[in-house]
Parts: sequence; C-alpha cells; structure tokens
Amino acid sequence: MTKLIVQIPCYNEADTLPGTVADIPRKIDGIDVVEVLIIDDGSTDGTAEVARSIGVDHIIRNKSNMGLAKTFANGLRACLERGADIIVNTDGDNQYKGAGIPDLVKPILEGRADIVVGDRGTDKIAHFSGFKKRLQRLGTAVVRRLSGLKIGDAVSGFRAYSREAALRTNVVTRFSYTVETLIHAGNSHMTVVSVPVATNEKVRESRLYKGIFSFVRKQVFTMIRSYAMYRALRFFTLVSLILIGIGALPVIRFLILFMLGQGQGNIQSLVLGGVLITLGVITFAVGLLADAVAVNRRLLESTLETVRRMELDAARQDKDARK
Repeated sequence: MTKLIVQIPCYNEADTLPGTVADIPRKIDGIDVVEVLIIDDGSTDGTAEVARSIGVDHIIRNKSNMGLAKTFANGLRACLERGADIIVNTDGDNQYKGAGIPDLVKPILEGRADIVVGDRGTDKIAHFSGFKKRLQRLGTAVVRRLSGLKIGDAVSGFRAYSREAALRTNVVTRFSYTVETLIHAGNSHMTVVSVPVATNEKVRESRLYKGIFSFVRKQVFTMIRSYAMYRALRFFTLVSLILIGIGALPVIRFLILFMLGQGQGNIQSLVLGGVLITLGVITFAVGLLADAVAVNRRLLESTLETVRRMELDAARQDKDARK
C-alpha cells in the first residue's frame, strides 16, 4: 500500500487553509491513501482549530514560531513517523493548485526521481514584476550551478519527496528550506526533476520576508553557507586564489619599480600585497579545516539517517505489537 501525505506548514493561515485543503485530490493513480498533515508554527489566529474543523488528518503544533525551515523539517519527520511513502509539501496560502499533485508524485512512482520540484513558470506569473522575474531567473541559475541540478524554479515550495529522500534531507538554515535542500540534494547525488505546475491568484504578501531585498540577502547568505558546507575546500581555495592574485599585483608592481631603481617610496605596495597574500594562505588553511569538518558532517548525516531508520522501524514494530 502506497501512502501519500501532503504536509502544509502554516503560520496564521486560518482564512486560506480551508481552500488549500479542499483543493487537494484524495484519489490519485498509483496512490492507495492520501492524508493531509499541517504543522501549525505558533499561529495566533486559530489555524489548528480550523484544521481540526475541516477534517485534517494530522495536526502538529509548534509551541512558538520557529520559522519555515524548522517547520518544514518537523513536517517531514512527522510524515515519516506516520508511514508516508511519498511526501508532498505545499503552502498554506493556497498559492499552488492541488490539481498539480498527481504530476508531482508521478516521477517518484515511476522510480525516475527522489525529489520533484513544481516549476511555476515565474516568467508567466502576472503579479511578478519584471525585476522580480529577473531575480528569480538569476537565483535559479546560481542554484543550478551550486547544486549541479537542472531545475527551473529553485524557490518553489511545491515539492514531492520519496521516503528515502525525506530520510536523507537535513535542514540547517532558519530562513527557508528551498535553496538549502536543493544544494544538499545535488551534492548528495539525489535525482531531482522539475514539472510544470499552475498557481492560484495571489491572496496576500509573503510573511517569510519583508521586501524583495531582504529575501535576496537571506537567500544569498543561504547559498554561500550551503555551498561552503558541501564544497568547503573548493570554496575557500577559490577565495584564497582571488586574494593571492590581487595581492600579487602590487608586489609585482613594486618589484618592477625596484628593478628600475624606483622602488623607494613604493614600499606600501609591497606591504599591501604581502598582507593580501598572507590572507590568501590563511584562507586556504581554513579551507583545509573546513573540508575536514565537511567530511565529519557527511559522517554525521549518515549516522543520523541510520538513527532515523532505526527509530521508524522501532515505532512500526511497536505499533504492530499493539494490534
């Protein structure tokens, strides 16, 4: 029996949640059971009560607002504990059409993908400004480069995860899981595909960030940290080479002037170059240390995956014993 659980992270979504849940198809080819789980991230508008009144199958509540990334990760764990074979994540503001869920899960059912990302076709979304569309294209291109994945919409939250992919997914950032999980998936050699999905009309501004520049700043920081986490030596070596290259220019200038008998009075070039080259060498040394930490992280992730499997197996055996 194949079980699909649709998880919905929610923060004050009492008004939009009924429409979101009603839009989720309960019969999908290849799926025997479809359930809905919401994670109430410290809502103050009665989101959990609304979810209960409309018959949501599972309700998880954070005692305080923990942010989207942590709420998403809590949802994955809760879905796994409830026996999900496939997990679909969607937004509580009804941004994505539930009719796209069968298209999301199809590549997983066919064994062609570990993770499927819904591509909104942001160039065609009417309420996106031209500036925002250009930023979306640039951001997605950067994520493709950092992750090695061919994806069309890096920040789409409409996604499907196989059970194996969910077990292997780890979230560190507190802002948003979208970019970090793709970089993680690409560097963990998971198969990720995109499928086109439709969206509903915009009902409100995003609560995740205040203004487009705040969003860009946080995503850029997430990209840099995630890439440095998985490709530490390459990242720090690149920074090191840049510093050494820049530092070499004033040193070469000083040497040329010195050989021409004009070195006096240009000692500052030698000092500046020496400082930059020294910083480059230190940065490379930091890269070696960071690479060792990255190796340790991969070992910890492997251990965490094993522990998760053991916990889920133990929970399943306990459930069977009670029957």
